[in-house]
Amino acid sequence: MNKILLSIIAIFILMSSCRKSDIIIDENTLLYDNGSGTGTITWTKDKNYILDGFVFVNPGQTLTIEPGTVIRAKTGQGENASALIIARGGKIIARGTKDEPIIFTVEDDDLKGSVPLEARGLWGGIIILGNAELNTEYNEARIEGIPISESRGIYGGNKNDDNSGILKYVSIRHGGTNIGDGNEINGLTLGGVGSGTTIEYVEVISNEDDGFEFFGGTVNCRFLVSAFCGDDAFDFDQGYRGKGQFYLALQAPSLGDHLAEHDGGTNPVWGVPLSIPKIYNATYIGNGSLSTAELMTFSDNSGGEYYNSIFLNQTQGVFVEYVTGFNDSYYQFISGNLKIENNIFYDIENNNQETIFSIFTKTSDDITEEQAVLQNYFLEGENQIIDPLIEITETDYDLIPKGNVTTNLAPYPNEWFNSVNYKGAFAPEGDDWLSGWSLLSQSGKIR
Repeated sequence: MNKILLSIIAIFILMSSCRKSDIIIDENTLLYDNGSGTGTITWTKDKNYILDGFVFVNPGQTLTIEPGTVIRAKTGQGENASALIIARGGKIIARGTKDEPIIFTVEDDDLKGSVPLEARGLWGGIIILGNAELNTEYNEARIEGIPISESRGIYGGNKNDDNSGILKYVSIRHGGTNIGDGNEINGLTLGGVGSGTTIEYVEVISNEDDGFEFFGGTVNCRFLVSAFCGDDAFDFDQGYRGKGQFYLALQAPSLGDHLAEHDGGTNPVWGVPLSIPKIYNATYIGNGSLSTAELMTFSDNSGGEYYNSIFLNQTQGVFVEYVTGFNDSYYQFISGNLKIENNIFYDIENNNQETIFSIFTKTSDDITEEQAVLQNYFLEGENQIIDPLIEITETDYDLIPKGNVTTNLAPYPNEWFNSVNYKGAFAPEGDDWLSGWSLLSQSGKIR
């Protein structure tokens, strides 16, 4: 048998062994997966990666992504949706830089304007699953956005310092595809992610569903951007109790729900640990009279804490759920697990301090007394109605406050948080941390 024939046979055998059950990177850097995961591998910026379907980093595997790498994803709905999922026990090390961010976007995006800024639902998103504690009945759950037949969609455990890796200087664009029955994928989904994980300088731009959703866990995050998403900017569920600082939320005109949705338990509602995220230096900007949604909601026995933050331009304010005879979010408020203090509110509820904080109930209960208590708390918590002089026009934003945002500050805890002398996500004078790496800074929407 001559050498040419042997070579043909060898090529045929190699091609026959390449089943779609394995991660494949072909000559066009197409990635698809039906079981084996990415393996422990590095994706480099000199290649153009394309996700075709759900691509997993399996337990025990580590995916490293070089600064400057662009990962694109094929469009598709339902079973044809594309997403990157880091399974429980897997890791992602995506450490971009300010000059070379890591970008996730749709396949046809040339990064020069071929995809409109507010195009949504063109691919899935990023899902990270970990071993940290939830408040579900069995301390485990199956993440939304992945078919129930996929066993790698399970998250939760008892390791609150679990480490799922690093996301730093990462831009996630145009995601949120529908996989069926109105079930969209969030821009960045964090399920049971532990405090050993690093998440800093991450933006989600124009996702069809939520920008960021936290399902339980303890991961701490700094410098997050959620802009022009179709549902909530930030969503907290299932006992999430991490820390956050320097959060920016922007709602698109005539689109989007809450700037932040705080939910407690799902099964059961009164499950522990409680959802009590602690957030400093947020800037949440709504879409004014174009929206009927609340600025923030607290329901299903959730708590939460906000300090030294700025909230602007939303028709309705903060809504807290009351349920007679049950532990509820109002109970968390009177128990000291829901605090909103030393913040600035402006152009919310017509600047009426008596209605910026409101009780809501799904029953016919008389909530007059509870409403009065919450109204009084607005001033007791040293919140203010003043104009921070953040300029908002029909076309763009000037996010740097020109008003008085440096007085009446809540003290910072001694651990983790950066102690700064201003309210909101941006210093009145100083470095704009969006510049250089974020699509938002390049879009012409901010100045």
